[in-house]
Amino acid sequence: MAGRLVYFVPGMHCAHCERAVVEEVRSVNGVSSVDIDLERKLVAVDGESLDDRALRAAIEEAGYEAA
Repeated sequence: MAGRLVYFVPGMHCAHCERAVVEEVRSVNGVSSVDIDLERKLVAVDGESLDDRALRAAIEEAGYEAA
């Protein structure tokens, strides 16, 4: 089933942050797209059978914390 999860990532503030998070999150199984809103510090993930733990781990792997 398709779904969307949204995370608040307060440490993101630039294009480098965005690239790092997108790269890691896209590597998670089931992810079809990742949208970043730097101004609001949000990461929106769309895909099939999304795994919250795996997505949070990917954000942490990029060097940020998902609140």
